[in-house]
This record gives sequence, structure tokens and C-alpha cells, in this order.
Amino acid sequence: MQHNPVIGRVIYSLTLACLGMTSAWRPWAAPLAEVSSRPPSLALQTATVGAPAPLIQWCVSSEDGSAKLTPQTDLQFQQAASSGREVIRVDDTVTHQQILGLGSSWEHSTCYNLSLLPEERREKVIESLVHPDRGIGMSLMRLCIGTSDFAPGPFYTYDDVPAGQEDPRLERFSIDRDRDYVLPVIKTAQRLNQSLKFFASPWTPPPWMKTNGRYGGGRLRRECYPYFAEYLARFVEAYRREGIEIHALTVQNEPEFGPEPYPSCRWTAAEQRDFVRDHLGPLFRVRGIGTAIWVFDHNFNNPGFPATILRDPQASQFVGGSAFHLYEGRPKAMSKLHRQFPDKPIYFTEGSVYGAQGAAEIVDYFRNWAGSYNAWVTMIDHKGRPNVSGFHDCSPTIIVLNRDTFETEYRADYYLYGQFMKFIQPGAVRVSTSLPRGTPPNVAFRNPDGALVLVAANPQSSPQRLSFDWRGFHATTMLAPKSAATFRWKP
Repeated sequence: MQHNPVIGRVIYSLTLACLGMTSAWRPWAAPLAEVSSRPPSLALQTATVGAPAPLIQWCVSSEDGSAKLTPQTDLQFQQAASSGREVIRVDDTVTHQQILGLGSSWEHSTCYNLSLLPEERREKVIESLVHPDRGIGMSLMRLCIGTSDFAPGPFYTYDDVPAGQEDPRLERFSIDRDRDYVLPVIKTAQRLNQSLKFFASPWTPPPWMKTNGRYGGGRLRRECYPYFAEYLARFVEAYRREGIEIHALTVQNEPEFGPEPYPSCRWTAAEQRDFVRDHLGPLFRVRGIGTAIWVFDHNFNNPGFPATILRDPQASQFVGGSAFHLYEGRPKAMSKLHRQFPDKPIYFTEGSVYGAQGAAEIVDYFRNWAGSYNAWVTMIDHKGRPNVSGFHDCSPTIIVLNRDTFETEYRADYYLYGQFMKFIQPGAVRVSTSLPRGTPPNVAFRNPDGALVLVAANPQSSPQRLSFDWRGFHATTMLAPKSAATFRWKP
């Protein structure tokens, strides 16, 4: 049952009055799709000294759209901890991985679709994604180094030459193709969220560097390793001149996937190890490039790939983390890798999930040591375009553009993603939570501002009870069917 936010506000004010506290509500700017009805602030209120326990503010989003980051009546911790079996134990004295950020991608299809909108509407859509208050607060976005498969075409890299020619000095290197519609989107996003971070991935080296001379398939020729390292360094430096710092890059998107005409390049773990150890890492060090190098950037089913690189001490010194996708295997592979190399961060770099079950999957990624979450393809049109490779069909993404009317539709997943992205701050650390049988999938964090955030998902078709203990206090409520909820409080 949805609670009336006005009644909830009255109850909240009366509760604070009884405790000798004051209310400091301020308007909370709703996401773009909800501007007609602005809910009250979700800003945390800190209990005064002597108060029995902090209040818990929480909001809910659901698959059916009946709840869209909708604030609920505040919960009050009870003094006694519960002795029940189906109770989640939140222990913020036990900490795990630090969170770099959460977001999606500024791949070519998204940027192209955004470019079709009038400037004011385009900015509003970008704001709804990245602004911490007036949007869902995406804090980490993936960029493409040259073309990706989701693009209007034709494919390109930053150093294309006529067939049969080569350019070992990279004299034709240029990021000018990105100026058409990619760079304008990135710069608008930066202006709207100055803390936004970026990591980038190549789908293919320039074809002249490859064994087959084409965008799709093939491998990087051994003699071209130094040229490709220089290519990646120049990309980072060119974007820096545009005012865009690349926090990290992956060596290759999906190195074990190489069909044509899909832009791709196959690598073995040993090849990537040698490239990082003997070329890319040393070049970044000599050039003073602080961009982190992440390895693998492929599916859960092969944690042995990054392990091969990390076992080499000379290569490992240049590696800032390992990256995973969701298309094959299970998230526990990240935990396996963490146990082997606990000092090397792990990132989830590609994979959109859908509905409340998708929210439960994101919970699982974080519980298995992911330090980030990035969806793939942020805005597609109502026919799944542009997608010039045609290799993958694209399920409805976060935002769908109707190319006939140029209206934008915010899918339920926009709000379900917001249950994580709006409340988990960059720099947060995951804290321990239990997962007893029969309890909702859950994960908790301590934000840099000191607030604790618990996210729980209910993918079931019936309501589910949620009970949790923290520092000897107890709270309980019900989660609506096929929904996700976020709870925040300050110690």
C-alpha cells in the first residue's frame, strides 16, 4: 500500500516535535518525468543528542510505475533488537569495497539520439540522468574509444587510413569524429555534474594494426603493440585537452568476442598481460598519465583471464582493476578473483538489468565485490536504433526516444536504477549485511557524509516483509511486489 506523502510529512513533524527536534524540509527536485508533482525532500535529518535512535527515510520504485522514487512514511528504529530468524543484520563496523560510482554509457547511439532533441530538451534529459538533485545522480559513465557496435555508423577509429596503408607514427590521429555529437553530450553532462567520472573502452584498434585489416574480428599484430599503446595514450591526452579526464580505460571491450562485422578484436590473457606489462603501463608511466588500466572487461565466466595478468608482478603493478560483464557466468566469479587478489579492485562495466529482478542482480554484483555498476545503452529509439551492426537487439533501455514524435519515455528501470544511483555516493564503502533465507536481497553502504544506505529488492509477485537490526535497534516494514526500496539514516 502506498502512503500519502502529506500525511507522512505531518506524522514526521509530530514525531520530531515529540523528540524536541525541528523539521527542515526543502523541495526535492523530481526527475524529468515527474516535474508536475514534487515530493518532499529525501535529505537526511540527524537526530539530536539523547534521541533514542535516528529516523529512517525511505523511498520505493516499482516495475508497474505506481512508485517512482516515491517517499514513504519515515520509519523509527525500535530500542530492542529482534530475535527472529528472518532479520537482516546491518553491521557498519565491518567494511568491504569502496564504490567508485554508478551510471551507464555515453555510447554513440545514446549521444546520437540526444543530438536529435532541441537543445533545451536535450539538456533536461541529460540533467535527469546525472544531476545529483534534479536527476538520479549517475556518477560514472562509460565512453567509447572510437566506434562501438551501438552507433549510427559508419564505424571508425581515431586513425583510419585507406586499405593497404599504415600509419605507425599516428600522423592521422584525430578525435574530430567525436565532435559531431559525442563530445557535446559529455561536456553538457560535466557541466551538470562536475564530479562526474569517466572510463573508456576501445571496441577495436585501427584496422591497419590488426591481423585481418578490418574493424570486426582479427587480433592486434604483435609488431603493433607499441603503436596501439601510443594510440590509447593520445586518446587520453586529446580528451584532457577537451577538459575531460579519463579516470580509467580498459584495454579491449570483450576480448573473447570477435564476430564480424561487429567491431571487435580478440586477445588472449597472455597477450593482454604482455601488452600491459611491456607497452601500455610503461608508456603511461613515462608520459605521466594517471589514467588507471583495467584488464579483461568481459564476462563472469572467465575470472582466469584477469588472474593470468595479475599473477605477473611486472604486469600487475600497472593494473588498477579488473572489469566484468554479465552475459555469461555468475557474479560469484568476482568474489573468487577478490579472494586471490584482495588488493586489486573489481568493477562491473557493462550490462543492463531490468525490473525488480534486475535490482536484485545489482545487489548481487555489489555483494560480490563490484566497486561500480554501469548499464549499457542509455537512450535508444523505439525501434532499437541506431544500431548499425545489428548484431544485438536492444531491449528497452533507461530512456526511449520515439522517432516519430520525438517524445521521450522514461522506463521503470530509470527509477529502479535511481534507488541505487541517487543514494550511493562515490567513495561509499559497502558494510556488512546478512542474507538469511527468506529475506529480500539487500546490500548496505556508508556514504562519505556518514549516512547509511540500505537497498533491498523484492522481485516476487507478493509483498515481502523486511526486518533489519542495526546497533541493537530494530526496524520492520513491507516491500511492495516487484519493487526496490532504499533506506537512509545517520548514526
